[in-house]
Amino acid sequence: MSGYRLTRSGTWVLTIVAALLYILLCWLFADGLFTGGGEKTSFISSPVLTYILLAIILGIGAYQASNLPADGLALVLPHDDLTPGQTDDPRWWRLLTGNVFWSLLWLPLRFFVGRDWLTHGTEKFANPAWMDGSGKALAGYWTGAVRIPEEGRPPITYDWFRNFLQYMLDHNWATWFSKVIVFGEMLVGLGILVGGLVGLAAFFGTVLNLNFGLAGTASTNPVLFGLSVLLVLAWRVAGWWGLDRWILPIFGIRPNPAAAGAVIAAAETAIENRRR
Repeated sequence: MSGYRLTRSGTWVLTIVAALLYILLCWLFADGLFTGGGEKTSFISSPVLTYILLAIILGIGAYQASNLPADGLALVLPHDDLTPGQTDDPRWWRLLTGNVFWSLLWLPLRFFVGRDWLTHGTEKFANPAWMDGSGKALAGYWTGAVRIPEEGRPPITYDWFRNFLQYMLDHNWATWFSKVIVFGEMLVGLGILVGGLVGLAAFFGTVLNLNFGLAGTASTNPVLFGLSVLLVLAWRVAGWWGLDRWILPIFGIRPNPAAAGAVIAAAETAIENRRR
């Protein structure tokens, strides 16, 4: 057996780390999330939402800390020594990807990745070139991607992918495929942002990133791909502070009832003490 005791002060440490990580992601990989991006900035990409999401991270951390028992909560991780050939992950990784009390650290990744996808999706949704059924915007993108310049390297490295895009161009698939991309980006962003089937949403996000990358577009795709892979690995707990708290138990994925019971009991005791 191995483990440690999660205290209220320890939860505040996790909360501060999560808040700093969110600030770092917004500062390194996005422009204007703290200062604004011009007159056409929507609410989704505005500084207002940036500070709201940061406040949510701090608020959730404060809520979790206040509902822990005064002496903390023992997180005991048994080793699987009885199964031949079974490997055992490091304790920190088991906590990070499998313990709901550490799910605070997934909030900054969720908020950053989900918001980015939702921003791109809603921008396309408001653009007639993507939504009027002509497929003009997507067809233009595909045309540029399949073009082979006389000098230099073409945008697409693999001939099979270039041929695939050319096939879709020749058959006018852009008229309907543009809407698939628009609603796909919006659903991926919304699912990750609100914590609904985070692992599945993040997986489809990596599929979009991979296809954009194969088409020769770098942009934010490498960053989103890497962060989304981490969310896929943490699919059991990444959405705990979100809809997955209620969705995943339908499929039999739920936290240890003893630990959950301890937190519930602590919360009920705190409420009762306030009444007195």
